Amino acid sequence: MVSEKLVNVLRPGNAFREWLLEVLEDRINDKNCDILVYELSPASHTVCRYDFKGQNYGVVAKFYAEPTGWHKHYDHARAMEKEFKVLTKLEKILDIPKPIAIRKKFNCVLVTEHVQGRSLYNYFQTEDGLYDKLTAVAHLLRRLHDQTESDYHRDSEFTKFHKVLDRLYLDTFARESLNQLLGKWWFSPLLDRSHGCMVHNDANPLNYLFDHQKLYALDFESCRAHAHPVHDLGIMAAELKNYFGWKKNNLEMAEPYIGHFIWHYSRNLDEFHGITRILPFFMSLGLLRIARLGLKPSHRAMIFQEVLACLKLEA
Repeated sequence: MVSEKLVNVLRPGNAFREWLLEVLEDRINDKNCDILVYELSPASHTVCRYDFKGQNYGVVAKFYAEPTGWHKHYDHARAMEKEFKVLTKLEKILDIPKPIAIRKKFNCVLVTEHVQGRSLYNYFQTEDGLYDKLTAVAHLLRRLHDQTESDYHRDSEFTKFHKVLDRLYLDTFARESLNQLLGKWWFSPLLDRSHGCMVHNDANPLNYLFDHQKLYALDFESCRAHAHPVHDLGIMAAELKNYFGWKKNNLEMAEPYIGHFIWHYSRNLDEFHGITRILPFFMSLGLLRIARLGLKPSHRAMIFQEVLACLKLEA
């Protein structure tokens, strides 16, 4: 879960505050208002919410030059510009927090509007209306994939998989076992397709926010083009499997939700069956992503057992 902590109050004279007021123009009526700064965590960078006191308005700022995760050595300015460009394109397709501005001077900051709402993860916890919320996410991802069609780079899917494995530092036997299973997928025609698309690439339940009946997609920092659309579906399926397998101690509780999610993404029965054959590959990738998070040994063991089951191709 995302938490926030009050860390500062910006008052007149602060350079970043003055720049914010400049780019926000007439969105802020009282230019002398205090700006409350809340740091959000966990996050891959320093991310803060700025609440303009008395204005019923806020923004979120991500500072690319302040990475907090494992990936620290990259072109911060280029990453900032890339996400801003993507968001500017995607706001014509999806409901996302509106991109406002970027500025290299302030530690490569990207500013978007703040959206309030309830995350999909909250619906995981209560299961109240979860089917309806998964339907909405399925339709959003369908729209994203259909409207960003591109060439398909099949090799990149395996490259992504092996990068995740590299970060898990598995013993030789475990890594070789997974390499052999991946080799069978490599020679299988299941992942072949004529075109790719842009994928969110981080389809975890914290990145989907419901404001009443409106669904917002968050955090497109790691989105990529030329990908297989089932990639996003597999990540979401992995999140469901992990949640119900670990929090509820029942992996099977996830199955009806996964089936519902895939059904509402699919155009017809044939596509549904086709996706379900491919889904285990990307679901195993999603589970391995979760395994990177420093879990308890029993939790990690549950994940690896499920990964092995997913990757075993039928003869």
